[in-house]
Amino acid sequence: MAEQLPEKYADLLDNKKAFANLGTLNRDGSPQVTPVWVDYDGKHVRVNSARGRQKDKNIARDPRVSLSIQDPENPYRYLEIRGKVVEATEKGADDHINSLAKKYLGKDVYPFRQPGEKRVIYKIEPHKFSAMG
Repeated sequence: MAEQLPEKYADLLDNKKAFANLGTLNRDGSPQVTPVWVDYDGKHVRVNSARGRQKDKNIARDPRVSLSIQDPENPYRYLEIRGKVVEATEKGADDHINSLAKKYLGKDVYPFRQPGEKRVIYKIEPHKFSAMG
């Protein structure tokens, strides 16, 4: 069951350049963690990546994820989100990565694209929020 984002921590997803650490599960059940850019569409926490990466493989097999987002201005303030990827889509993913590049780098176009790369948006339905600070 989806939970609502605590308003007190919305800034970590909206206007701050706060990186998230995305945790997924490897085939053997061990954790895999990657720093990612993140935003929120009012219902889903959204992360963008490329097809074929480890997190992509892990999410396809097991959609349960966890995110930890630390306030860049106060490392003792953070938000943890546990949830499930309810959609992984390439539709709109190029525009989404460009909007994240604008937020995090101040650039209109994502500058790290690799030849042949297929971008994907992971829409995460939050099931539990934990926070401090």
